[in-house]
Amino acid sequence: MILGHLFGLYTHPKKEWHNIDEQHEGMQSSLSHIMLIALLPPIFAYISSVFIGWRVGAVDPIYLTPSSALFMSIAMYFALIGGVFALAYLTYWMSHTFGSTPTYTQALELAAYTATPLFMVSIAALYPQLWFLMMAGLVGITYSVYLLYTGVPILMHIPEERGFIYASSIVTCGLVLLVSIIAGSVILWNVGLGPQFSH
Repeated sequence: MILGHLFGLYTHPKKEWHNIDEQHEGMQSSLSHIMLIALLPPIFAYISSVFIGWRVGAVDPIYLTPSSALFMSIAMYFALIGGVFALAYLTYWMSHTFGSTPTYTQALELAAYTATPLFMVSIAALYPQLWFLMMAGLVGITYSVYLLYTGVPILMHIPEERGFIYASSIVTCGLVLLVSIIAGSVILWNVGLGPQFSH
């Protein structure tokens, strides 16, 4: 069931991880969850950049043209989905090192549900003040990392001590992926695919 575990991950995460581990709804459910949740950041980013305007300091709001914002939102959507799949692959790839033998679907479930809080705080883009977005992003990252640390021992079926090191390795890989996506964005901007501002 799409989004079926969402409420439980916020109210009783450990219990919900056990439910996810017992049910294993499969690849299709994980894909549906990712594709739906990953829509939120691009939608909110589009609305804020075209209709509300981004504020940096005391200067006038900065707006993007609708076509530029749409292109960037579509690119963001696929980058987010690609990032979740890459993180799932890295989780799966590292699993044997830590004495775990998950399926790729289990790794994808872990990546999908862990990324959910980070995607959901994108609603903060509707109030595009830099300080507010940084605070919201920090909350999202913190809860995503917490879900990861609680979920790894349960879904990967390993002791908590080993799960802590495993989760720390996943966090490191996640940061590398994030830096790679940012670097890729900068490269695209430099070849002429950057944002177009409206006046």
